[in-house]
Amino acid sequence: MTLYFLVKYLHVLGAIVILGTGTGIAFFMLTAHRSGDVAFVARTAATVVIADMIFTLTAVLLQPVSGAVLMLLSATSLSEGWLLASLALYALAGAFWIPVIFMQMEMRDLARAAAAKGHALPPRYLALFRRWFLFGIPGFGAVMIILWLMIAKPF
Repeated sequence: MTLYFLVKYLHVLGAIVILGTGTGIAFFMLTAHRSGDVAFVARTAATVVIADMIFTLTAVLLQPVSGAVLMLLSATSLSEGWLLASLALYALAGAFWIPVIFMQMEMRDLARAAAAKGHALPPRYLALFRRWFLFGIPGFGAVMIILWLMIAKPF
């Protein structure tokens, strides 16, 4: 196996981790939220924060590194349209994902406090959840488009 294909494998694996973890986190948070069980929401939000830190953050940090190595190994120019579009979308996804991390942490803390007191989820949690959900749409959408651009290289 050549170095190029090893790095390409790691790059694709990173994309899979980002998409898979993002999909799983969205599913589990939505499922917990819809259950109305405050303790379940608190436990799920705690797990989501850990998963995002271990899996998503690691992949997000390694993607540009493996991408840069692939560029060097394949003599891909930074001026290629599909690559420029991918980088712009990566920045867009990051602009939505970074605030989501902090929302998840605050949602976790609010749910834990409500569960400890036997209260319902507070209005601040509900507002954060709506924003978290809305931020996921362009963030996840950008990553889906990046994946297509990586495969198709249409321009």
